[in-house]
Amino acid sequence: MSGIYADLHMHTVLSPCGDLLMTPQNIIKQALGVGLDIIAITDHNSAENVEVAIKLAKDTPLTVIPGMEVTTSEEVHLVCLFANLKQVLQLQEIVYKALPNIKNKEEVFGPQIIVNSNDQYVKKLDRLLLTATDLTVKQVIKEVRKLGGLVIPAHIDKKNYSLISNLGFIPPDLNLSIVEIYSKVDLEEIKLKFPQLENYFLITSSDAHYLEDIAKSIKLRLNSKKLSKLKKVISINEESKKLKDI
Repeated sequence: MSGIYADLHMHTVLSPCGDLLMTPQNIIKQALGVGLDIIAITDHNSAENVEVAIKLAKDTPLTVIPGMEVTTSEEVHLVCLFANLKQVLQLQEIVYKALPNIKNKEEVFGPQIIVNSNDQYVKKLDRLLLTATDLTVKQVIKEVRKLGGLVIPAHIDKKNYSLISNLGFIPPDLNLSIVEIYSKVDLEEIKLKFPQLENYFLITSSDAHYLEDIAKSIKLRLNSKKLSKLKKVISINEESKKLKDI
């Protein structure tokens, strides 16, 4: 079975922390240029640039997985991936209702831009996306699973916005099988530093905010680029560690 390269965590210009060059069109060109087969668009607390990215990738070898990086009430980042646009937009409705009505300070956080298929700016979102929702970790996981999606705790090894940094541990009742580590760290180093991750399958993602960050983060042993297959079998880099059905 041939390997499929994926990067399952990246931001567009919709995320205020994303570079202005992180438009869907530029992202797809960059992803194809570095040899990726699958990417996931995962902006902070919103999915309003996902549809454009999917349309732009339609006639290319690249598959775009609809996603979102939700910030929970505990300020934990969760990457949420879905099989189709409808599911992620349903999560968006839930997240928007739980998002505080705080106006974005563009000069502090950056603009939040929605674009069209020509990479032209359509509008800016005024409500700040870079903040915690009123949804707990458990609530987000429950809603995502109800919609048929997959939850991956983000950058589990970072000193902020992760399950371990904010909660101190990974609650076993969350029934998680897979977590994300920051792509620029050594896997063996992570295992030594966080022995509690021994029973979890680890993937790396770029968490790209700039085009040059996009990379072949993980190699998947799949015979399909559908989310259902992605949820079953994951290989980390060149290793062949298999993931049990999630």
